[in-house]
Amino acid sequence: MAKFHAPEIQDNPSGWGPCAVPEKFKDMPYQPFSKGDRLGKVADWTGATYQDKRYTNKYSSQFGGGSQYAYFHEEDETSFQLVDTAKTQKTAYQRNRMRFAQRNLRRDKDRRNLTQFNMQTLPKSAKQKERDRMRLQKKFQKQFGVRQKWDQKSQLKPRDSSVEVRSDWEVKEEMDFPRLMKMRYMEVEDPTDIECCGALEYYDKAFDRCRVFVSPQGGERHKFPNPNPFVEEDIDKSEVASVAYRYRRWKLGEDIDLIVRCEHDGVMTGANGEVSFINVKTLNEWDSRHCNGVDWRQKLDSQRGAVLATELKNNSYKLARWTCCAMLAGSEYLKLGYVSRYHAKDSARHVVLGTQQFQPTEFASQINLSMENAWGILRCVIDICRKLEEGKYLILKDPNKQVIRVYSLPDGTFSSDEDEEEDDDDDEEDEEEEGEDCHHCTMRYLYYVHRAFGKYSDHFTFSTFCYVTALF
Repeated sequence: MAKFHAPEIQDNPSGWGPCAVPEKFKDMPYQPFSKGDRLGKVADWTGATYQDKRYTNKYSSQFGGGSQYAYFHEEDETSFQLVDTAKTQKTAYQRNRMRFAQRNLRRDKDRRNLTQFNMQTLPKSAKQKERDRMRLQKKFQKQFGVRQKWDQKSQLKPRDSSVEVRSDWEVKEEMDFPRLMKMRYMEVEDPTDIECCGALEYYDKAFDRCRVFVSPQGGERHKFPNPNPFVEEDIDKSEVASVAYRYRRWKLGEDIDLIVRCEHDGVMTGANGEVSFINVKTLNEWDSRHCNGVDWRQKLDSQRGAVLATELKNNSYKLARWTCCAMLAGSEYLKLGYVSRYHAKDSARHVVLGTQQFQPTEFASQINLSMENAWGILRCVIDICRKLEEGKYLILKDPNKQVIRVYSLPDGTFSSDEDEEEDDDDDEEDEEEEGEDCHHCTMRYLYYVHRAFGKYSDHFTFSTFCYVTALF
């Protein structure tokens, strides 16, 4: 009968567990493992290069990889150098191989489907739908095929400000574009005309037919009650451009009267002889070879909408400003002329390729221009300016951010000796003409406002309103 031998119990009076490591396990590295781990192949070099990430850790240990059996070079052999002459081995499995193969398969499949479609006998409606689908697909590939990857962002060139901001300028207010776009002002009454000045020429409808013609000089003009206030007496009236100024007043609340100098560029007679005021603006063609644009001479007649959409994308502010000026002036139509150089290298001669006519209100809705938002922005700026103390301020947009700042300027900024002489002359004229009636004083005051705002009008491009002053 077998005899039972009781195991030897190791007593550890200073702690818990065995007292010492057994002799057979001494100096042997230990790496944790689990009996439930899967055993891979004998030599599996592709185990870590699976395309599907779900099988990447299929044969890895749940305890993680250890470094017990790793090699460490402990001795310092400075006199020995190992030169590696072996070529760099490529990975056994390429992740992008299947991607390119699938793309080639899709391309071959599309070619086969196109061949089968051309061989089928389909009704005209089905063929037209398929042609439209293929055209849209090619357009999408052409538009988005050359886009950069998500991690390859282009380097944005910092833009310089139109006015050098000095260190002694103090920022009084900041207005960001997202906040301005949410503003609305609905309580705007219909404007009232104060004065109308100038003379307008009649629009020659031969421009609409785009043919060569000779424009008669010195023809009949539509004249307003008052002459042009900016034309001197010794200038030939036939050389003055066709322009008329209409000074209009808006009521912005109970305490603000807004006076705007609006412009008309011409008049146009209708079928029944009625007179319509128009604003005429021109769009200049850029060399399509340098900007991947559309050649106006080839595409303007057939794709005029695409040409206008490109201009709206590149010059949205300019078109919005023209539309707003036409609406403020009360013009019935807005004429847009497409002008190009006679030759790409000739900057002196130009040719009118075509014209397009819009009603300002309808065109404003097409370009997403809201006059309620424009009035709200203007009222916000007026309220901010009224809270400031008396002094000189500058409203300037940040060239690299959608932020508008109001700066407080020291005395003497943007002034020169010529301006001081003009101010002295104006003061002398004021003393000599104290007996003038209210009509001439108002006109002369508006003229001074025009001169004052005209010098720095490019700094007020935050809004679609031009040459605007408020009488508090």
